[in-house]
Amino acid sequence: MKKCVIIINKFKEIASRLADEIASYLERNDVEVSRVVFGAGGDTDFNGFDFAVTLGGDGTVLYAARRCAPLRIPVFPVNLGEFGFIAGISPSDWQAPMSEFLAGKLRLDSRMMLLTEVKRGGKIVHSSSSLNDSVIKTAGSAKLAELDVVCNGYSLGRFRSDGIITATPTGSTAYSAAAGGPIADPLLDVIVFSPICPFSLSNRPLVLSCDTVLEVTVKDSRGADILLTCDGQESFPLRTEDVVTVRRNETEVQLAGCGKNEFYTALKSKLNWSGGPHA
Repeated sequence: MKKCVIIINKFKEIASRLADEIASYLERNDVEVSRVVFGAGGDTDFNGFDFAVTLGGDGTVLYAARRCAPLRIPVFPVNLGEFGFIAGISPSDWQAPMSEFLAGKLRLDSRMMLLTEVKRGGKIVHSSSSLNDSVIKTAGSAKLAELDVVCNGYSLGRFRSDGIITATPTGSTAYSAAAGGPIADPLLDVIVFSPICPFSLSNRPLVLSCDTVLEVTVKDSRGADILLTCDGQESFPLRTEDVVTVRRNETEVQLAGCGKNEFYTALKSKLNWSGGPHA
């Protein structure tokens, strides 16, 4: 662990000051530090770094995961956000876990990711990975999307809805949960499929095996603009007869301090998960 990139969320006032503290600590431990500002635009080559530290909310972790996972770079996420279902390390108590991390004693949890590809005329025109979810939905209109969904070669039918969400267990607490989908333990190997405001009451969320391959064909949606978004950060406009394929990504991201204890603690503290009414 000799080279670190600190990813700073520019919208968090505390992030720059905390970056100085962490950089000073790492440099005293003979770690070379570089900084990247998330939200400032542009892209950064993460090749050559041994690990990444994120200073922000879960959105900053999502950004880091898509860039670090293919390079097998672990992510040390410090939570500066409101919910922090992914980032589990406190900004007031980062030094102890960082010491364990540098010593190779802090547990790293592997989280599955999704790979989404768009085929147009039989050719791949877009590809993106995601830690949370892959979403196909209408953009800027009150019209319904018409989407033919095939699961492992078997038709699930045509979905008339605001869209559909394909989520990982990590992403099951995000947009998918808001759309009525189930919450999955983040270390499970499953894919959660959730329609968004479906026209038919019979359309319910599905929990699918991790080897599932979903193929979604965009049908004529009566002039509605259809958009693909991955992790809510990368978007691509879709056309009629585009085929969107979503499957498990071959690469996973390694996260520090993001185990089951942190997840269930977040359920209780962030969502007031109590098991019953308060006395």
